[in-house]
Parts: sequence; structure tokens; C-alpha cells
Amino acid sequence: MTNVERRDAGLAYFADEAVKAEGARCRRILQRLNNADWADFAEIERIAKELFGRTGERVCVTPPFFCDYGKNIEVGENFYANFNCTILDVAPVKIGRNCLLAPNVAIYTAAHPIFPDTRDSGYEFGRPVEIGDSVWIGGSSVVCPGVKIGPNTVIGAGSVVTRDIPAWSVAAGNPCRVIRAITEADRKSLFRRTEIDAEAWEKIAGAMR
Repeated sequence: MTNVERRDAGLAYFADEAVKAEGARCRRILQRLNNADWADFAEIERIAKELFGRTGERVCVTPPFFCDYGKNIEVGENFYANFNCTILDVAPVKIGRNCLLAPNVAIYTAAHPIFPDTRDSGYEFGRPVEIGDSVWIGGSSVVCPGVKIGPNTVIGAGSVVTRDIPAWSVAAGNPCRVIRAITEADRKSLFRRTEIDAEAWEKIAGAMR
């Protein structure tokens, strides 16, 4: 097997010239994305759709943004990545609809052997990450290789997600743990104990009908 085939199969692989060539293609697209007019949202969306392997409608990436290949990233409609997000997509990264990545969020699929001599060989591997619909990941959080985050979940800022997080959860910390379930009582919640004001709620409720 080639190293590209080994990487894509989830096996140990070495970043040879063929692997590096795929990375070089991605970097050229990233250079265009990150050097585009940051106020030209249509152009940035066009480049993001060229970069990612599969996208839904309404994809917003706020530069700077970084990834390994781009082609292994799948995002659903209404995807938003805020400033300075990084996705190391050695393995597939699947992100559902209506997902939000706050500034400095990092999603890692890339990993290295633990034992130093083995790691020094240059061989590495990847494990996929899957994020369900309507997930919000707070600023400066890290999602580690192999993690699955269930739909309708909120990950608190600064979290390090090392294990799967179930649906409809508020989770935070290092390592990230479930704090509580999201319930109907949260529907009109804005921030801590304050609620969404009546004028805004009328519009939100109307859109949900």
C-alpha cells in the first residue's frame, strides 16, 4: 500500500512526497482563503467550498483558518467557523448542520505513537471526528482524535474533549465532562439566568413555526 492509502485506511503511515503533495495543494487554497478580502463573504465561501470535501449551503469561515488537507472535512448547511480555527483532517472530520465553532477551536484527528523510538520514526496515524447537528463548541476548545459529539450539544470554552459527549448536553472542562442535560427550560435562556427579550423572542418563535 502507498502511504496515502495507508493514511486513508487509518493505518500507520509516513508523510512521503505523495502525502506532502496533497498537503501542498491544501496550503495553496488556504493562502487564497486567508489572504482574501475578509469582508468579501461570498468569495470566502466560494474558496471554503473548494477547500472542503463536502459542504451544505451557507458556509462561513472567518480567516485565518488552517487545515491539513481540506478534502477530508465535511460540513453541513449553516456552518460557521470563527477566527483562527484549526482542523487537522488526517482522518475524516464530519460536522453536521447548524454548527458553530468559536474562535481558536481546534479539531485534531492526527496522532503519533506514544513510545519515543516509535514516534521518532516519523510514522503517524489519524482517527476520525464526528460532530452532530446543532453543536456549539466554545472558544479555545480542543477536540481530540476519535471523538464523537452528539447533536444539540454545547461544549464550554476552554474544554479538552478526549471522549465522546452525548446528545443534548452541556459539557465543559479538561478533560471535558457532561455538566447537565439541555431541557425545555433552556429554550428562552440567553445568558445564565437572563431570558431572551420579548421583541427578539417573538421573531425567534415566528421563525420556528
